[in-house]
Amino acid sequence: MSVSLGTPRTSGTSGKAPRERSPMRRQETRAALLFISPWIIGFCVFMLYPLFYTVYLSFTDYDVINDPSFVGTANYTELVDDPKVSLALRNTAIFALLTVPTQLVVALGLAMLLRHAGRASGFFRTAFYLPKMTPPVAVGVLLLLLFNGQSGLVNAALGVFGIDGPNWTTDPTWVKPGLAMMSLWTVGASVVILLAALSNVPKDLYDAAELDGAGPWGRFFHVSLPGISGAVYFVVIIDTIGALQSFTEAYTAFFGSGNTTYSNDAALFYSIYLFQQAFEFLHMGYAASLAVLLFAIIMVITAVQVWVGKRYVYYAGDA
Repeated sequence: MSVSLGTPRTSGTSGKAPRERSPMRRQETRAALLFISPWIIGFCVFMLYPLFYTVYLSFTDYDVINDPSFVGTANYTELVDDPKVSLALRNTAIFALLTVPTQLVVALGLAMLLRHAGRASGFFRTAFYLPKMTPPVAVGVLLLLLFNGQSGLVNAALGVFGIDGPNWTTDPTWVKPGLAMMSLWTVGASVVILLAALSNVPKDLYDAAELDGAGPWGRFFHVSLPGISGAVYFVVIIDTIGALQSFTEAYTAFFGSGNTTYSNDAALFYSIYLFQQAFEFLHMGYAASLAVLLFAIIMVITAVQVWVGKRYVYYAGDA
């Protein structure tokens, strides 16, 4: 007779992590929180608190001199009826629609060229990025110099080809296109981001596409663009937020000089109108309601972009 002893059973092996590790994990968590505490404190003091205080001020009448007085939703009611708000929103939307696609196309084109620049790529990366370091006020002044209807460099260049350039700074029709063209001055940051993304696209994919008979445009649309869709997605979101908050260049060129001959209404962006209400007219409560509305608009647009990105953006880790 044979007796099968079977496999001896062990006790206490439920698959859970040993309890002895929990104090170590708590210690690591405390250490991590200690290291990031400067950022947490800075975020709460300089971001979170101002955000909630702005929401509070939007329900008050506040002129900086006197204490805020609660007025309920009166600021938001005035905001809906204010024609300047709709004008500023329309100007900002048109500027964003002109700026974001133009910057993306130009940045992507320059990145594709730099990809084939060889050893000179480092020099051109620096050359394209340096204008990004120009102070925005200087860019606004430069806009007036380049786009002057009578003596500007842009119209002088157009005149070489027999084109009579428009009055960029005085004709309301051309004010926003001129500002959109001037925004290309700082496109270098997007070029660097897209170039880095292009460098990470596997060369094997280009070789396979070429063997399948794909030409340069085919390789661009079927290999390069899907491969850098994550970077394109990032650039579009950042450029959209920047365009919706555009302020310094337009304010310097059309409002800061005090020259009333310019078409100020055509350059009245939302952030400029918010600044005027807050610091020129001291309507801080009303300006706070404008800021809350801008925050809500940016959040909605970004949420839509995130939803679209989940459908069309490709990441190598998803393969």
